[in-house]
Order: sequence, then structure tokens, then C-alpha cells
Amino acid sequence: MEMLAILIPVSLFLGGLGLLGFLWTLRNRQYDDPDGDGHRVLRKDWDDRPKP
Repeated sequence: MEMLAILIPVSLFLGGLGLLGFLWTLRNRQYDDPDGDGHRVLRKDWDDRPKP
């Protein structure tokens, strides 16, 4: 039972960190275009060597 006094706050802290990380990605618009990069790679005019 004493171990629960340690594990419960640690798990709540880690869950809060995960939630803050998720909210940070939402705020920085990480999920605006999830398919865009995949479609850009498959286009014919895509070049793996950018021009200088």
C-alpha cells in the first residue's frame, strides 16, 4: 500500500506531461496537413536534391 502513495502521483505527473505535450502539438499546428507530406513525396516533380 505504501508503494501506491508513490506510484499514483508519479502516474498522474506523467499523464499530465503527456497531456501538455499533446496540447503543445495542437497549439503549434502539427496536425493541420497529415496527408500533405506523403502526397508531396509521391509527386513526379519531387526532387531529393534541392537546388542551391
